[in-house]
Amino acid sequence: MATAVAEMTPGKFRASNEMMTLEEFLALPEDDDTERMLIRGRLWERPLMTKRNRTHSRLTIRIGHLLELWLEKQPQPRGEIAGGEAGAIIRRSPVATTVGIDVAYFGPDVTTNTDTGTSLYDGAPVLAVEILSPHNTTEEMQSKVDEYLECGSKLVWVVEPRRRTVTVYRPDAEPVMFNVRQTIDGESSLPGLSLPVAEMFQ
Repeated sequence: MATAVAEMTPGKFRASNEMMTLEEFLALPEDDDTERMLIRGRLWERPLMTKRNRTHSRLTIRIGHLLELWLEKQPQPRGEIAGGEAGAIIRRSPVATTVGIDVAYFGPDVTTNTDTGTSLYDGAPVLAVEILSPHNTTEEMQSKVDEYLECGSKLVWVVEPRRRTVTVYRPDAEPVMFNVRQTIDGESSLPGLSLPVAEMFQ
Protein backbone atom coordinates (compact mmCIF):
# COMPACT_ATOMS: atom_id res chain seq x y z
CA MET A 1 0.00 0.00 0.00
CA ALA A 2 1.44 3.37 -1.02
CA THR A 3 1.57 5.90 1.76
CA ALA A 4 4.92 7.60 1.27
CA VAL A 5 4.35 11.11 0.02
CA ALA A 6 6.91 13.88 -0.22
CA GLU A 7 6.86 16.39 2.64
CA MET A 8 3.83 18.60 2.18
CA THR A 9 3.84 22.36 1.88
CA PRO A 10 0.75 24.03 3.38
CA GLY A 11 -1.95 24.32 0.72
CA LYS A 12 -0.06 22.42 -1.98
CA PHE A 13 -0.65 18.85 -3.16
CA ARG A 14 2.28 16.44 -3.15
CA ALA A 15 2.19 13.19 -5.12
CA SER A 16 3.52 9.80 -4.07
CA ASN A 17 5.88 7.96 -6.42
CA GLU A 18 4.29 4.64 -5.45
CA MET A 19 1.07 3.16 -6.80
CA MET A 20 -2.17 2.56 -4.92
CA THR A 21 -5.34 0.69 -5.84
CA LEU A 22 -8.82 2.19 -5.58
CA GLU A 23 -9.62 -0.25 -2.78
CA GLU A 24 -6.55 0.85 -0.83
CA PHE A 25 -7.45 4.51 -1.33
CA LEU A 26 -11.05 4.04 -0.18
CA ALA A 27 -9.81 2.09 2.85
CA LEU A 28 -7.64 4.96 4.09
CA PRO A 29 -8.83 6.23 7.48
CA GLU A 30 -10.72 9.48 7.57
CA ASP A 31 -8.32 12.31 8.33
CA ASP A 32 -9.69 15.73 9.21
CA ASP A 33 -6.29 17.31 8.58
CA THR A 34 -5.51 15.92 5.09
CA GLU A 35 -7.15 16.27 1.69
CA ARG A 36 -6.51 13.40 -0.73
CA MET A 37 -7.09 12.44 -4.34
CA LEU A 38 -5.95 9.52 -6.48
CA ILE A 39 -4.81 10.22 -10.04
CA ARG A 40 -3.80 7.28 -12.21
CA GLY A 41 -3.02 5.26 -9.14
CA ARG A 42 -0.84 7.90 -7.48
CA LEU A 43 -1.87 9.30 -4.12
CA TRP A 44 -1.89 13.10 -3.88
CA GLU A 45 -2.17 14.71 -0.43
CA ARG A 46 -2.13 18.16 1.11
CA PRO A 47 -2.94 19.62 4.50
CA LEU A 48 -6.64 20.43 4.60
CA MET A 49 -7.32 24.13 4.19
CA THR A 50 -9.34 25.32 7.16
CA LYS A 51 -10.11 28.63 5.47
CA ARG A 52 -11.61 28.86 2.01
CA ASN A 53 -10.58 31.73 -0.20
CA ARG A 54 -13.52 34.14 -0.36
CA THR A 55 -13.28 34.54 -4.15
CA HIS A 56 -13.01 30.79 -4.67
CA SER A 57 -16.08 30.14 -2.51
CA ARG A 58 -18.11 32.81 -4.29
CA LEU A 59 -17.20 31.51 -7.74
CA THR A 60 -18.12 27.97 -6.75
CA ILE A 61 -21.61 29.06 -5.73
CA ARG A 62 -22.06 31.43 -8.66
CA ILE A 63 -21.02 28.96 -11.37
CA GLY A 64 -23.06 26.19 -9.76
CA HIS A 65 -26.11 28.47 -9.68
CA LEU A 66 -25.76 29.44 -13.35
CA LEU A 67 -25.39 25.80 -14.39
CA GLU A 68 -28.38 24.83 -12.23
CA LEU A 69 -30.51 27.42 -14.06
CA TRP A 70 -29.47 25.82 -17.35
CA LEU A 71 -30.15 22.30 -16.07
CA GLU A 72 -33.67 23.15 -14.93
CA LYS A 73 -34.59 23.87 -18.55
CA GLN A 74 -33.37 20.50 -19.80
CA PRO A 75 -35.68 17.52 -20.39
CA GLN A 76 -35.67 14.58 -18.02
CA PRO A 77 -33.53 12.69 -17.20
CA ARG A 78 -31.30 15.67 -16.45
CA GLY A 79 -28.41 14.49 -14.34
CA GLU A 80 -27.06 16.68 -11.54
CA ILE A 81 -24.93 19.73 -10.81
CA ALA A 82 -22.56 19.15 -7.89
CA GLY A 83 -20.04 21.41 -6.19
CA GLY A 84 -17.75 22.01 -3.27
CA GLU A 85 -15.15 19.32 -3.96
CA ALA A 86 -17.70 16.84 -5.31
CA GLY A 87 -16.07 13.42 -5.02
CA ALA A 88 -16.02 11.14 -8.05
CA ILE A 89 -14.39 7.90 -9.13
CA ILE A 90 -13.67 8.78 -12.75
CA ARG A 91 -11.45 5.79 -13.57
CA ARG A 92 -11.29 2.27 -12.15
CA SER A 93 -8.82 0.49 -14.41
CA PRO A 94 -6.09 -0.17 -15.28
CA VAL A 95 -5.27 2.30 -12.48
CA ALA A 96 -7.81 4.28 -10.50
CA THR A 97 -8.55 7.99 -10.29
CA THR A 98 -10.78 9.63 -7.71
CA VAL A 99 -10.91 13.41 -7.37
CA GLY A 100 -12.76 16.28 -5.75
CA ILE A 101 -14.23 18.74 -8.27
CA ASP A 102 -15.07 22.38 -7.58
CA VAL A 103 -18.20 22.30 -9.78
CA ALA A 104 -19.37 19.49 -12.05
CA TYR A 105 -22.25 18.39 -14.24
CA PHE A 106 -22.83 14.64 -14.12
CA GLY A 107 -25.05 13.25 -16.84
CA PRO A 108 -27.97 10.90 -16.15
CA ASP A 109 -25.89 7.88 -17.15
CA VAL A 110 -23.65 8.52 -14.14
CA THR A 111 -26.29 9.65 -11.65
CA THR A 112 -28.62 6.72 -12.31
CA ASN A 113 -25.79 4.20 -12.05
CA THR A 114 -24.29 5.64 -8.86
CA ASP A 115 -25.26 3.82 -5.67
CA THR A 116 -27.25 6.21 -3.51
CA GLY A 117 -25.47 4.78 -0.46
CA THR A 118 -22.06 6.02 -1.54
CA SER A 119 -20.57 9.47 -1.10
CA LEU A 120 -18.81 9.39 -4.50
CA TYR A 121 -20.16 9.70 -8.02
CA ASP A 122 -19.21 6.67 -10.10
CA GLY A 123 -18.09 8.05 -13.45
CA ALA A 124 -16.65 11.10 -15.15
CA PRO A 125 -18.61 14.37 -15.31
CA VAL A 126 -19.69 15.77 -18.64
CA LEU A 127 -18.33 19.11 -17.43
CA ALA A 128 -15.65 19.62 -14.77
CA VAL A 129 -14.96 23.13 -13.49
CA GLU A 130 -11.73 23.80 -11.62
CA ILE A 131 -11.26 27.21 -9.97
CA LEU A 132 -7.62 28.14 -9.55
CA SER A 133 -6.31 29.18 -6.17
CA PRO A 134 -2.84 30.48 -5.24
CA HIS A 135 -2.00 27.01 -3.92
CA ASN A 136 -2.65 25.11 -7.16
CA THR A 137 0.43 23.90 -8.99
CA THR A 138 0.74 23.56 -12.76
CA GLU A 139 1.47 19.83 -12.44
CA GLU A 140 -1.57 19.21 -10.25
CA MET A 141 -3.99 21.11 -12.49
CA GLN A 142 -2.67 19.70 -15.77
CA SER A 143 -2.85 16.18 -14.36
CA LYS A 144 -6.49 16.69 -13.44
CA VAL A 145 -7.43 18.26 -16.80
CA ASP A 146 -5.74 15.47 -18.75
CA GLU A 147 -7.40 12.83 -16.61
CA TYR A 148 -10.88 14.32 -16.96
CA LEU A 149 -10.59 14.33 -20.74
CA GLU A 150 -9.10 10.84 -20.96
CA CYS A 151 -11.84 9.46 -18.70
CA GLY A 152 -14.70 10.81 -20.81
CA SER A 153 -15.41 14.40 -19.78
CA LYS A 154 -16.48 16.46 -22.78
CA LEU A 155 -15.56 19.87 -21.33
CA VAL A 156 -13.21 21.13 -18.64
CA TRP A 157 -13.28 24.76 -17.56
CA VAL A 158 -10.32 26.16 -15.66
CA VAL A 159 -11.36 29.44 -14.07
CA GLU A 160 -8.69 32.05 -13.31
CA PRO A 161 -10.19 34.48 -10.77
CA ARG A 162 -7.42 37.09 -10.84
CA ARG A 163 -7.54 37.56 -14.62
CA ARG A 164 -11.27 36.77 -14.83
CA THR A 165 -10.78 34.25 -17.61
CA VAL A 166 -12.00 30.71 -18.32
CA THR A 167 -9.91 28.29 -20.35
CA VAL A 168 -12.02 25.61 -22.03
CA TYR A 169 -10.48 22.20 -22.70
CA ARG A 170 -12.03 19.59 -24.99
CA PRO A 171 -10.87 16.16 -26.14
CA ASP A 172 -8.72 16.32 -29.28
CA ALA A 173 -8.82 20.12 -29.48
CA GLU A 174 -6.65 23.04 -28.52
CA PRO A 175 -7.66 24.87 -25.34
CA VAL A 176 -9.47 28.18 -25.84
CA MET A 177 -9.42 31.07 -23.36
CA PHE A 178 -12.50 33.25 -22.83
CA ASN A 179 -12.55 36.65 -21.12
CA VAL A 180 -15.36 38.72 -19.58
CA ARG A 181 -16.30 40.18 -22.96
CA GLN A 182 -17.04 36.74 -24.38
CA THR A 183 -19.64 34.00 -24.02
CA ILE A 184 -19.08 30.26 -23.55
CA ASP A 185 -21.26 27.98 -25.66
CA GLY A 186 -22.08 24.58 -24.20
CA GLU A 187 -22.04 23.05 -27.68
CA SER A 188 -23.62 19.60 -28.03
CA SER A 189 -22.39 18.51 -24.60
CA LEU A 190 -24.49 21.11 -22.75
CA PRO A 191 -27.21 21.92 -25.28
CA GLY A 192 -28.73 25.36 -24.97
CA LEU A 193 -26.08 26.71 -22.61
CA SER A 194 -24.87 30.18 -23.49
CA LEU A 195 -23.02 31.67 -20.55
CA PRO A 196 -21.42 35.13 -20.60
CA VAL A 197 -18.15 34.86 -18.70
CA ALA A 198 -18.84 38.20 -16.98
CA GLU A 199 -21.85 36.62 -15.20
CA MET A 200 -19.55 34.15 -13.43
CA PHE A 201 -17.65 36.97 -11.78
CA GLN A 202 -20.59 39.08 -10.62
